[in-house]
Amino acid sequence: MLTCVILIGAPGAGKGTQALTMAQTANLVHVASGDMFREAMGKRTLRGLQAKVYVDRGELVPDNVTVAMVLDRLSQKDAEQGVVLDGFPRTVAQAEALDRVLDAEGTKVDLALNLSVPGDELLRRLSGRWLCRQCQASYHEVFNPSAQPGKCDRCGGDLYQRDDDRVETARHRLEVYFEQTTPVIEYYRRRGVLDEVDGSKDISEVGAAIRQVVKRRVVSI
Repeated sequence: MLTCVILIGAPGAGKGTQALTMAQTANLVHVASGDMFREAMGKRTLRGLQAKVYVDRGELVPDNVTVAMVLDRLSQKDAEQGVVLDGFPRTVAQAEALDRVLDAEGTKVDLALNLSVPGDELLRRLSGRWLCRQCQASYHEVFNPSAQPGKCDRCGGDLYQRDDDRVETARHRLEVYFEQTTPVIEYYRRRGVLDEVDGSKDISEVGAAIRQVVKRRVVSI
């Protein structure tokens, strides 16, 4: 693996959108642990069923399940040129497991980029999200409401909230995130690969700031 960039950010920070854009721009593979878990839960695989118990409670999936799934993905051929990791690692144990794998390949984490967003803004973003049951189009009560409440603009399907998007669960998700992931930020700070971007700004502004940091910190991109 030639390049490894980690995008760190609380639920609702927008790291998924920014990680995908960064990966496309730099010709890297976007590896999102959340997407992987949702796919596994949808297919009702063993790991998916294990993860669902924790996701529904707004808790982090245990390290052993998360690490196994992500490292299996990193071993695939299309990840050889490099990856943007989205949502992983979320604990120091996961960060250490990733370092061991990269060290064995003679490489390392090039950049850990933290998207910083105030807690009250994160809660507002998280608790207003609704999805269409038919086409999975995404809406938001504040930022992107549907024309007709409860109905999808695209297909007319009913809108619903995932269990992990409800206010109570969203608040708990953020509490768990900051408790378990703040040490990861310090882990990468001590290694000299951490940088931060204000994620509370407009999407385009955040994207521009990320590109500047990546250009400055990751020579191979």
